Formats: sequence, C-alpha cells, structure tokens
Amino acid sequence: MSNLVSAKEMLNKARDGKYAVGQFNINNLEWTKAILLTAEELRSPVILGVSEGAGKYMCGYKTVVGMVNGMMEELKITVPVALHLDHGSFEGAKACINAGFSSIMFDGSHYPIEENIAKTTALVNACDVLGISLEAEVGSIGGEEDGVVGMGECADPNECKQIADLGVTMLAAGIGNIHGKYPANWAGLSFETLAAVKEKVGDMPLVLHGGTGIPEDMIKKAISLGVAKINVNTECQLSFAAATRTYIEAGKDQQGKGFDPRKLLAPGFEAIKATVKEKMELFGSVGKAD
Repeated sequence: MSNLVSAKEMLNKARDGKYAVGQFNINNLEWTKAILLTAEELRSPVILGVSEGAGKYMCGYKTVVGMVNGMMEELKITVPVALHLDHGSFEGAKACINAGFSSIMFDGSHYPIEENIAKTTALVNACDVLGISLEAEVGSIGGEEDGVVGMGECADPNECKQIADLGVTMLAAGIGNIHGKYPANWAGLSFETLAAVKEKVGDMPLVLHGGTGIPEDMIKKAISLGVAKINVNTECQLSFAAATRTYIEAGKDQQGKGFDPRKLLAPGFEAIKATVKEKMELFGSVGKAD
C-alpha cells in the first residue's frame, strides 16, 4: 500500500498559485523523517528527491520505497508526497518505475537533442500509463551531479519546446544555475532565458535545480516567471554537518550516553528541519496541502 502521489497535481497548483514546491533530496532515515515531519507540520506538499548515488547508498530503490511508505504510514503523513528520481539515467528511470517511485527525472541533457527526445518519448509513454510524473532536462545545469558535470549553461528555448511538446510533466531548463555552492564570480540566473523558455513552453511547470545559495529575490522572481519546483540538497547537507560538528566539538558525545546515535544525530536532524522550514516559507508552499 503506497500513499505516494505523482508530482503533477501539486506542481500545476503551484504554477497557478504562483508558489513553488520544494524537492528536498534524502540521504538516509534522518533526512527522510525530518523532511516528512516538517511538511506535515507546515501543511506543505513535498517532493523527496533521490539521486542514483543516494539510491545506491540506501541499498537500492526498493529499500527507499519501503522506507518512505512505511514512514508515511507510521508518522501519519497526510500532505501530498512524491518520491522522485533526481537526475536519472534511462536505466535508472526504468528501475525506479519498477520499484514504485511516483515521479521520475530523466536527465538526457548530455545527449544530442535527437537522442534526448527519443529516450524521453519512451519514458513519457511508460509514465503516462502508470500515472507517474516525468521531469526532463534541457541545457545542462552547472556543478557536479553524480558524475555529470555541467558549466551552468543556459538552455535553448527551442529545444525546450521540443522536449515539452513530448508530454513531460515538468521541465528543468538550465538558466545559469549550478549544483552545490555558488562561486564568488557567479553571474546570477538568466531571467532572459527563463522568460524565453516560458514563452515557448506555455503552461509547463518549470524546475529550478541548484536551489542552494540562490539569493531570495532571485528565487521569488523565478517563481513569478513560472518556476513551480525548486530543488534543495546541499543546504540541508551543510546545516546537518554544521550541527553535528558543534555537538562533537562541544564534547557532548563523551558525556553520559551522548555517543548514542539517536542523540548524536539529533542536532543534525533538527538542523535539516529548520532548513526545510525556511525553504518552504520562502517558496510559498506553507499551508498549500489543504
């Protein structure tokens, strides 16, 4: 029994309501629990992102599906939750469909456009039948994502239209955004590219990758121009690491039962919750589950 939903309805609502739903990548049980509880507390729809590397780390996609479904039931999560493959290969996308994911991203941005179209088309057909949402990408997004390195390119609006017309649910278009920490000389988001893409793809919900470190005013402007999904990963990792470091540097792991993993990981868990809350408030998704 799965309570997972496709991301289609939540993103169409976000597009129409001029807010964005956060995709927060999960890395383990603490991450998943922190994100689900925060979404429930804030009555926000949420997308749990799983990269292929994280999927492998968590013992495979079936393990992830089992953990998320079990947790949603035990924690009595009632807000809409999509479980989404992040930057999937063609094979990874097929594996996640079989494992019970409710949403898939196929990243064909490093293929020639013809091959990206052919592979995306095959997945559109499979996802349609199963009611799974599908994200495609045009114009690689900078930084490193499980070995696929891009320089923060801007997508070609005409190529975006070609992919959008295949019937995908949502489109990630490179607009100068980068995965990970932004360098000091980053030029910022190209709103010119975003507006041109929006003009070509019409009502298609757009996706902004690399949400960590983009200034708040840029995030808000991107949402006003049609971005309905924003991906966050690095920021949660940084806040988790900082809180864990503080706990250990204060010697708390050496006091009483402070070495117990449930105590040791608690500050990091709370830090993830705080980061997710801050992002949901910024994206405008609080209270939108009802």
